[in-house]
Amino acid sequence: METSWETSNQSYQGEFILLGVSDRPRLEMLLFAFVLVCYMMTLLGNTTIIVVSRLDAELHTPMYFFLSNLSFIDLCFTTSFGPHMLVNFWRKSKTITYGGCVAELYISLALGSTECVLLAVMSYDRYAAICHPLRYTMMMSHCLSFMMVAVCWVSGFSVSLVHTVMIFRLPLCGRNQIDHFFCELPAFLKLPCVDTSLNEVMLFSASVLVLLIPVSLITISYGYIAAAVLRIRSAEGRKRAFNTCSSHLMVVWLFYGTAIFNYFQPPSISSRDRHKMISLFYTFVATMLNPLIYTLRNKDVHKFTLKALLKKH
Repeated sequence: METSWETSNQSYQGEFILLGVSDRPRLEMLLFAFVLVCYMMTLLGNTTIIVVSRLDAELHTPMYFFLSNLSFIDLCFTTSFGPHMLVNFWRKSKTITYGGCVAELYISLALGSTECVLLAVMSYDRYAAICHPLRYTMMMSHCLSFMMVAVCWVSGFSVSLVHTVMIFRLPLCGRNQIDHFFCELPAFLKLPCVDTSLNEVMLFSASVLVLLIPVSLITISYGYIAAAVLRIRSAEGRKRAFNTCSSHLMVVWLFYGTAIFNYFQPPSISSRDRHKMISLFYTFVATMLNPLIYTLRNKDVHKFTLKALLKKH
């Protein structure tokens, strides 16, 4: 296995070609503008949430601790492949080095997996806040919140490490054309010249672990939350509880919906452009909308922003 790995590494001279939509220059320029706008808004929005969460003492709560972690993940996630993708839209030779592809696949898969688990943790936080308000501070202590976030990061990077090591030990027999915008696992699985059934089974198992199980736990949490909200007598109380949770739900279904569609179809099934375009939703659109969804519906963030503006004047 080691010999085949070394041979395949030499056969494509350490570079991969990212096909993307290079055969359609006009679409490429349109996608360049789209990705650039999404990326810049992602940087601005998520950085704002991190700064606001750190500066305002009133926001030093588990909810905003998780939210600032989500924003940091989104920043790193899009930056792991966004700048290189934007440069490639303008280049004739859309290549990426072997080491660059390894790093891109590992980091993007690790951060994506971490976000999946973190969104489930955030749903538990909302469950504790709404269903057990009197016990909330005990259920979501600072120590427990830190441990839960640590588990998210460790699990995400561990899952990615296993897949990255397995996929890059497969012989490619000179194949170096990845039919995608960046080094993503399902697209890369089409390259090896040997049977990839074990890798596909591992990918399916990992997808169940970081996609289906978290989304199932989120659904259960919100089932309990819905029942608790319906028991609230005042209309104002129900509205406040709904606003608190609806932002998280919007983020969840946008991110999980598109990711599940891409990762639960075998790589052998050819759907090319559809998969490439859908991947842009959970890599750029979801990360751009996360801060917008949370801040536009969040009175605490509005209050801090207004306070900061008044201080300046």
